[in-house]
Amino acid sequence: MSDIESFFASVQLPSISHVTQALITMLKRDDASIDDVCALIAREPAIAARLLKLANSSQFGLSRSVGLLEDSVALVGLDRVRSLAVGASLSDSIHRFPGLDREAFWKSAMDCAGYAQWLALRVGIHGHIAWLTGMMLRMGQLLIAQAQPEVLQDIEQLPAIPGVRWKREQRLLGFTEGQITAEMARRWNFPPQMVQALQRSSDPMAEDGFSRLGAIVHLAGRLAELPNAGPQSVASLPMDVLAVLQLEPEWLRNTFPDRQKFVNVS
Repeated sequence: MSDIESFFASVQLPSISHVTQALITMLKRDDASIDDVCALIAREPAIAARLLKLANSSQFGLSRSVGLLEDSVALVGLDRVRSLAVGASLSDSIHRFPGLDREAFWKSAMDCAGYAQWLALRVGIHGHIAWLTGMMLRMGQLLIAQAQPEVLQDIEQLPAIPGVRWKREQRLLGFTEGQITAEMARRWNFPPQMVQALQRSSDPMAEDGFSRLGAIVHLAGRLAELPNAGPQSVASLPMDVLAVLQLEPEWLRNTFPDRQKFVNVS
């Protein structure tokens, strides 16, 4: 049994609803219709209400207000709504864990999602998939908090320098939060592209396989750890990762997003 298999034998995965599982399966379907998605989401009234609220918020900048779920899907986009619905469902499945600041955790997750979407659109990766993958990156910490809360305290010690937490996880556990999340995603039947990206997120340039989405999530995760990220933060990003993705520092500085405008489903 591998180290990560031994780790999973000692924890209990967060419970997700049948609707969430069906939405995850639908992420892999190209033939899903608006009616299919709306029928699923309607079975979770709290999620449906949250998506309508989001659709009517300034974050989406729609030309008119919407009162029906079908209208919100049509205006926001089917693929994006599917990812938002999965994200909202997952956030509802996560309860409090000892030693983990839930508010700070989800703020970081939403920031990572927003940065991942911004970067992905530049390099031709579907923004909705990047958003959801970025949102999920730190979910592995939930299982660390469950299995070894004392280790989590060592991992989360200050200063919170971007990338250092992954090194602490590797040293203390033998694997990173992204690798734990990748195994969660595999067991929950997420698309293989997302599983691979999460697996590669802490070290996208390793020789055993490159994932463009993993590299995007790596950059997004580093930015999410910065309390005052801005155009000046581009200089702190690994140049080899930027180069392989053909992300120009000047473009990054000129288009750097305002994290206050990121969608928040938590």
